[in-house]
Amino acid sequence: MPNNRMTVDDSRYQVQSVARAARLLNEIGNHGSQGLGVTEIAESLSIAKSTALALARTLAASGLLRSVEPGPRYVLGLNLLRLGDLVGQQTSIAELGLPSLRELSRVTGMTARLAINESGFPVFVERIDGEGSIRFHAPLGQREEPHATAAGKAILAHLDESHVRSLLADAGMTRYTPRTLTDVDSLLSDLERVRAEGYAVDDEEEAEGVFCVGSAFFDHHARCAGAMSVTGLKVDVSLRDVRQLGLTVRRFADQMTSALSGTRPGGAR
Repeated sequence: MPNNRMTVDDSRYQVQSVARAARLLNEIGNHGSQGLGVTEIAESLSIAKSTALALARTLAASGLLRSVEPGPRYVLGLNLLRLGDLVGQQTSIAELGLPSLRELSRVTGMTARLAINESGFPVFVERIDGEGSIRFHAPLGQREEPHATAAGKAILAHLDESHVRSLLADAGMTRYTPRTLTDVDSLLSDLERVRAEGYAVDDEEEAEGVFCVGSAFFDHHARCAGAMSVTGLKVDVSLRDVRQLGLTVRRFADQMTSALSGTRPGGAR
């Protein structure tokens, strides 16, 4: 009997022009404030310049792109801010976690972030900057590599070893700093500590001078739904403060577990 179920990656059900527009938005987003010119768009998408111009102008007319001079060059449009805000409002985990995230930032004085678990990768959906703290470039909605972030390691710690090995074999283990763990066995050893202590540490592993602590939270099926983390400068975190900071983040992550599962904080561990 033929299988008539539609799958997400089934190209038969994808509209080429829409897929191309989505690719263009991602490409332009990755090029920051400089954006892309028509020639660069054409080369990036392997299309004719006339098609690239028509595509860019169509998206600009919808507010999804805007043109800037000289060029013109195209950057992301302001309508994406509105749409992004709506996504945030409609993402229940972000909404549920916001009160705890605000309090976590207030208590620690650090930037606090909330990530959802996307197949083992952390995708940050909410952020609260600590009052008076340095603003870190931490855009929302991007999937980050799990091996070099506290939130990512907190999530990985609740996958079985074979899953972790498979995920990292596909994703790779990019070296960002001299302290980045790029050997899967070393990472697995670190994940054992994460499970034992309930929090993960990024000690200048993704960016030099930056220190993060993260802890996982769980849904009503006791599955890891994501992680909360705090970020600050390494010089502001002494060794004796790490455990206390980790337990603080874990406490707020447990509050998130409680909100998602209806259990008392700490019940999912």
